[in-house]
Amino acid sequence: MELLLLLTYAGIAIAIFKIFRIPANAFTLLTAVLGGLALIGALLLGMNYNHPFSNQGRFYFVTTPITPTVAGRVVEVPVQPNVPVKAGDVLFRIEPERYENAVKAKEAALADAQQVAEQLKAASSTASNNAKAAVSARDAALDVYSRSKQLIAAGAISQAQFKQTEERYFGARSQADAAQAEAQRAFLEASSAIEGVNTDVARIKSELDTARFDLEQTVVRAPTDGVVLQLFLRPGMYAVPLPLRPVMVFMSAEPPRFVAAFLQNSSQRITEGAEAEVILPAVPGRFFKARVLSTGAYIPQGQLQPSGTLVDPEQIRGEGRVIVQLHFEDDLSKFQIVPGSIGDVAIYTHHMHHLAIMRKILLRMKSWTNFIFGDGHAGGSGGGSH
Repeated sequence: MELLLLLTYAGIAIAIFKIFRIPANAFTLLTAVLGGLALIGALLLGMNYNHPFSNQGRFYFVTTPITPTVAGRVVEVPVQPNVPVKAGDVLFRIEPERYENAVKAKEAALADAQQVAEQLKAASSTASNNAKAAVSARDAALDVYSRSKQLIAAGAISQAQFKQTEERYFGARSQADAAQAEAQRAFLEASSAIEGVNTDVARIKSELDTARFDLEQTVVRAPTDGVVLQLFLRPGMYAVPLPLRPVMVFMSAEPPRFVAAFLQNSSQRITEGAEAEVILPAVPGRFFKARVLSTGAYIPQGQLQPSGTLVDPEQIRGEGRVIVQLHFEDDLSKFQIVPGSIGDVAIYTHHMHHLAIMRKILLRMKSWTNFIFGDGHAGGSGGGSH
């Protein structure tokens, strides 16, 4: 931007010297140079503060690293890179045999546990009936024992007969107590449940649900609509559920966000809703209208994270810039602008609005310079002919 101003001023100065036939001597040249420095310096200071410019704009997009939930050998990769897919479409499959076997084993264990639960219920019912019979026998023996006490007191029966009746009662009472204890134990075993389900059955059901979930995870599907950007996965490779080792990169089908970074010096003039213009190297000679959608509430260099070391300000690199998100008012759909493309941004405020015209002129001039570029034409070591 500064170079464009210098070149423009130099062109105007040369034209004035030629048109008005001003002699080129030390005085006139020094006047032109000093006047140009003063004029350009004033313009730059006024524009940079009131109509800030940034060459650090970019279309940012969010990617999702795809990591399998279960480990196994990859058997199929039906997805293709950069081909749109829908949410739920298959990205790749992991061999399912061992997870199918785990499901079958848990299903068998569940059937066995359910059978045991039914047996416990039957045993509890039997023990309860036995307890009732023992209690009835004890009550009958107690009745005989009570009458025997009256008869022995009246001398109607012998001491030996009374002892037999007493022993039968004590034996029936012991059997009744034992039967009741057994019935209580059997009842506790049969009635131990979580939300009405036997504890062993509930535990194995949860294990079966986990096994079925693992089996479902052998088919990895697209989390949302989007495309796979990077695909090196092939059948036969072994995939593991490690967060730091994703097997592919997925980009959701959502529009990228255009964000620019401005120097902190001009942060007082950047407000939400301010008018802005953007030029893109991908579209030379064009400019696009935009609005400031949001201004940065933070500067990345100021973030702090828990660690085992104290913060050393000398290790923080760079002063940091104000992050500004913009919304385009012009339609960009007819241009081939891929996510990640860069751009230059100028924001216009109502302060010293007359300088905004100069900023717009310079921005358009810079946009036309995007037609001038070269890559691989400098005659490097790999170029040339023999």
